[in-house]
Amino acid sequence: MCWSAEADAAAGVVVAGLGVVCLLRVRDPRRVPLAALPLLLGVHQLVEAAVWLGEDGRIGPGPAQAARTAWALIALPLLPLLVPFGVWCAAGPGGPRRRLLGALAVLGAVVAVPLAVAVLRHPVAAEVRHHMLTYAVGVPRAAVLTVGYLLATLGAPLLSGDAALQRLGLVLGAAAVVCALLWRLAFASTWCALAALAAVLLLGWAGGTGPPVPAGTAGRGPDGGM
Repeated sequence: MCWSAEADAAAGVVVAGLGVVCLLRVRDPRRVPLAALPLLLGVHQLVEAAVWLGEDGRIGPGPAQAARTAWALIALPLLPLLVPFGVWCAAGPGGPRRRLLGALAVLGAVVAVPLAVAVLRHPVAAEVRHHMLTYAVGVPRAAVLTVGYLLATLGAPLLSGDAALQRLGLVLGAAAVVCALLWRLAFASTWCALAALAAVLLLGWAGGTGPPVPAGTAGRGPDGGM
């Protein structure tokens, strides 16, 4: 796999365009926060295209640093805030599942605070290694925050009770494993890129209404029959 400014720009345009379609399809306002994820991740890829331009010397140091900081703000504090919060909003009122999703949203917020502080306090560095970008932010207690980050961003869709969101969680989880095994140093960049592509799974989900339908129960009547 080879990433470049052109590859990220092309992916960003496609995913952001699909993200706009995703938002236009929304009929239930509770689904808006999570339906915005494809657009956000598409823009994220466009920002990374600017990071590449900075590493290639095609833009000045000021814009390059701004691009690195913007990329890190989306990847680190914003995603663990948005994903569990969006799933919580879409879950519908009441019930133990919603309380569990609320706890994951709180976890995402707790994780996001030190990540945001780290990004804003320390200059974000990027380096090209083997045709991929690696980032250095200087995050304290990185291992603990990484566990909390993944629990919030992957746990919320997996525990949502919505079959479409569970598929998204499974795809994102599988992508995290692959990126950790194959591109450990470039994990953040490659996983965010795959997450952007996976987010288009929300296109069909965004147009739905009502509370999530538990996996395996779609199409069943009140008595469990078809």
